[in-house]
Amino acid sequence: MAIKTKVTEQDVFEFIEELTVSPKRKEDAQKLVGLMEEHTGYPPKMWGPSIIGFGQYHYKSTRSAQEGDWPLVGFSPRKTALSLYVYAGTKRQEELLEKLGKYTMGKACIYVKKLEDIDFAVLKEMMDETIKLLAKE
Repeated sequence: MAIKTKVTEQDVFEFIEELTVSPKRKEDAQKLVGLMEEHTGYPPKMWGPSIIGFGQYHYKSTRSAQEGDWPLVGFSPRKTALSLYVYAGTKRQEELLEKLGKYTMGKACIYVKKLEDIDFAVLKEMMDETIKLLAKE
């Protein structure tokens, strides 16, 4: 079974501008695009209708028949929080989570209400760890 979310031709900055959420969420989304693009070296791409991703790898589940392409790291500016896709569950990332700041955790994503609640240096280390892990696959 293939992953349904695919890279699209939608313009990232138009998507951010069209967000119906707060001006603060738009500002945070623009900051994250700049930070992630500069740090990873990958341009931002829209994945599906609401995920902004950087880089790409081929995902193949070891527990199911699910596979497809997915961004190395990314985020989605949701209504209630920014969903950060920078976590791969490594031991080092578990240690980094303790230093990240104020967040809540989903299965594989980190929810942040405001960017100023987190430490950007720690976020960059988390991205590095995820990219290092996924680039091997």
